[in-house]
Amino acid sequence: MTLDIDTILDRRQLRRKLSFWRIGAFLTLIIAIIAVLAASGSFDGLTKPGAHIARVTIDGTIVEDRELLKMLSKIEEEDDVKAVMLSINSPGGTTAGGEAIYDAVRKISEKKPVVTSVKTLAASAGYMIASASDHIVARRSSIVGSIGVIFQYPQASQLLDKIGVSIEEIKSSPLKAEPSPFHTPPPGAEAVIEDLINDSYNWFVDLVAERRSLSRPEALKLADGRVYSGDRGLKNKLIDAVGGESTAKQWLIEQKELDKDLEIKDWKPLRESDGLPFIQAISSWLLGKESNAVHAISVLNPDDLPAIFPKRLFLEGLLSIWHK
Repeated sequence: MTLDIDTILDRRQLRRKLSFWRIGAFLTLIIAIIAVLAASGSFDGLTKPGAHIARVTIDGTIVEDRELLKMLSKIEEEDDVKAVMLSINSPGGTTAGGEAIYDAVRKISEKKPVVTSVKTLAASAGYMIASASDHIVARRSSIVGSIGVIFQYPQASQLLDKIGVSIEEIKSSPLKAEPSPFHTPPPGAEAVIEDLINDSYNWFVDLVAERRSLSRPEALKLADGRVYSGDRGLKNKLIDAVGGESTAKQWLIEQKELDKDLEIKDWKPLRESDGLPFIQAISSWLLGKESNAVHAISVLNPDDLPAIFPKRLFLEGLLSIWHK
């Protein structure tokens, strides 16, 4: 009986020690995360930075990003932001996503100057957003352009025939949900989509013509879907100067009379879900729960999948994108 009591006491003491070290490890991890975030400037927005130029990075595939749009709206109203520098490195994305960001940038430009610094690439919807700014700067070897719209859908009808699977449909009209990947499009289906594409394409062309001070024939000549180097883009009036961020800032100083001592500060949209799968896996292990990292991902809501997999897998609707 005494041995059983001693064993129980030993186990309780062992559990206390284990809990202590788990809590200690967890606190250490939290401190380390805070230190990394602080070093990366994630807390910069918590303190008032004073007068500055806001750098907004548009990177990767463009979608209608609510958090980015909220941030752009805040920049529009922030008195300490004296100018905005868009830093773009994107092949494009959804046409609607590009339009939303374009409109937000145009609203900012009504109150303060906006300049774009193209990194490697500003194509399709990426170029659409760049054209919303007052001045575009790109490297000589940067890629710009790809003015156009695309609609893609898979065609699996031959594969279904080979494996003996058929898709039966009952619908209100022949053009409902067409074109379909499960059968050859009926007469008129592709013409409807082509009309839709042309409507968005003409809007894109007119937008470029207006923003780049081109005639419509000049814009149409450039809008055959091709991309241009920064050097060729300058000759074709798609950009205003060859250079980098220093060139863009110099334009703000000379043409918009900004103080040369103004610092460029990064503005980043607040994303609550950033890094959650990893953090959940670590915290679950430290708290003594399911230790398999796969578990932390498997319980995610399907709506969280775009945070794990590339955005390009989830694009839908009309696309303004150079390369997928």
